[in-house]
Amino acid sequence: MTARLKEKYSKEVVPALMEKFQYKNIMQVPKLEKIILNMGLGEARENPKILESATEELGLITGQKPVVTRARKSIANFKLREGMPVGAKVTLRGEKMYEFLDKLMNIALPRVRDFRGVSNTSFDGRGNYALGIKEQLIFPEIEYDKVDSIKGLDVIVVTTAETDEEAKEFLTLMGMPFKK
Repeated sequence: MTARLKEKYSKEVVPALMEKFQYKNIMQVPKLEKIILNMGLGEARENPKILESATEELGLITGQKPVVTRARKSIANFKLREGMPVGAKVTLRGEKMYEFLDKLMNIALPRVRDFRGVSNTSFDGRGNYALGIKEQLIFPEIEYDKVDSIKGLDVIVVTTAETDEEAKEFLTLMGMPFKK
């Protein structure tokens, strides 16, 4: 964990959550499990260079090598065959996960044009949060001049929280800028 987030978690987040949700044991307090970044690239079947640039950009953003995702079944209407590459994803855990979350909340999201906060309703019912980013250019590692096309990505934050309310409170205390 980055030192700043680690200190914030132990000194601010844990006591606040223990008090609000009346946990009897410190192990009940929600923690981050993993963060998954996914880039869906439907146009990769016509242009393989898009897949190369997407994996390169995901690698720059996360500092970890992405995995190419492939179609599970054939769909004639989409001209898609089983096994064709359709995207790229990265699963972050441990130190890299906290570094990415810190960078996302403090550097990338404030760079979004007309940013008013992230959605309050993107929880899945089990304490996980999904965030869609429209363009990869908000990350400082991506050089604007080298980008051939703007691609969006999904960021899924998986927590150990049992409910959405616990997860929202946890992420708010960690510094996630939710809409007011």
